[in-house]
Amino acid sequence: MMPHLPFLTRHRFAIALLPFTLLSAIALNTPLPSARSQTADQNSLIINSDVQEANSQTGIFTSRGNVQINYPARQIQATAAQAQYFSQERRIVLNGDVYILQQGNSIRGENVTYLIDEGRFIATPKANQQVQSIYIVSDPNPNQLPGTPPAPAVPPLAPSPGS
Repeated sequence: MMPHLPFLTRHRFAIALLPFTLLSAIALNTPLPSARSQTADQNSLIINSDVQEANSQTGIFTSRGNVQINYPARQIQATAAQAQYFSQERRIVLNGDVYILQQGNSIRGENVTYLIDEGRFIATPKANQQVQSIYIVSDPNPNQLPGTPPAPAVPPLAPSPGS
């Protein structure tokens, strides 16, 4: 014998309609005609983090915790503890164990500001430490040892007389 459940008895009709209600909600859940999904493109600044806040009045976007930035237009990838994007000033401020990689060149510091319009980084270290940058420098003479003059050009051999 089934125990008497007053809640189920009184709400039997509502419970019976629940599956139909859920199916209707799923079936009718179509996007609005004007709604478009936003996809990342070459000009996007993509920021992933644990927490993000945006202030539309000031144009300041703040990301905290495991911040990862990808800016394909400038070939920039970065990590930090916190990042702030100042959209009106067009600058990005990264704080906390900052690492930036751009076209194989890298920079490490405690705080780094990137001025978008100038394409310039300004980095500062933790107290009593230094900023580290690693740059790829192309070598026009890769086989020449540093400090040695280039080898003189050897004139082509002239054919010997009588040959």
